[in-house]
Amino acid sequence: MMKDILFKFRKNPELYIGAAISSVMIIILLCGVIFSPYDPNAMDAADKFADPSFKHLLGCDNFGRDLFARLSIGGATTLFVAFGTVIIGVTVGTLIGALTGYYGGAVDEVLMRFNDAVLAFPSILLALVFISVFGSGTWKVIISLGIVFVPSFARIVRSEFMRCKNLDYVRSARLMGAKDMRIMFVHILPNTIHVLMSSVVIGFNNAVLAEASMSFLGIGVQPPDSSLGRMLSDAQAFLFSEPSYAIYTGVTIALIVLGFSLLGDGLKKNA
Repeated sequence: MMKDILFKFRKNPELYIGAAISSVMIIILLCGVIFSPYDPNAMDAADKFADPSFKHLLGCDNFGRDLFARLSIGGATTLFVAFGTVIIGVTVGTLIGALTGYYGGAVDEVLMRFNDAVLAFPSILLALVFISVFGSGTWKVIISLGIVFVPSFARIVRSEFMRCKNLDYVRSARLMGAKDMRIMFVHILPNTIHVLMSSVVIGFNNAVLAEASMSFLGIGVQPPDSSLGRMLSDAQAFLFSEPSYAIYTGVTIALIVLGFSLLGDGLKKNA
């Protein structure tokens, strides 16, 4: 039993290390949100930049707010934005990729040219354009980033549908009278999941970085809501006087990104 576990670990260490880091970070953040006795937005001037203690595990920020509570809710917000972004990107991208990959022709030409036009712009720049149109806020950031992530998922699904649509099991389904929608979403789509899963995890990782970047620039999640990017932006004013504020936030972002990056690489290796 132990030999089998060690063999699997040696064969694909990224998968297990990434899963472990990601799981631990999610558990810590959720525990902080659920069990922290402090309101993450509650200010206390007496605790301004308080040192770590049993009362405040990671100390307090410049407004006397508990840092562990702030990091927990900020990390949860960042993960929520990334999750919403990926849901929009995967759902719309899968639909576009399925239609273009299965039907080809004019449908493929029109939708993929639009897809190429969106991909021609840097993702953050395009998200900034959508934010300037829709306005800032958590849900608007999710919608903006979700739209930006659609083309990458559409391309992946399209290539898989083009590969699978002429395989024997699809031809058999057609001969048995299966409708196009059934063939696409019952027969072909389940056979693309193994490829799509690694792309979803990598996309989630990229969404975390995108949200953190936008919030750092002040155009993402807005106060009083907390996010890791916003906290890192606030911490830079105290980088030399109270470096722990920036260090805790930066390490949290780095561990989340590292975990999902390794997990995505591991899933890609298994695909």
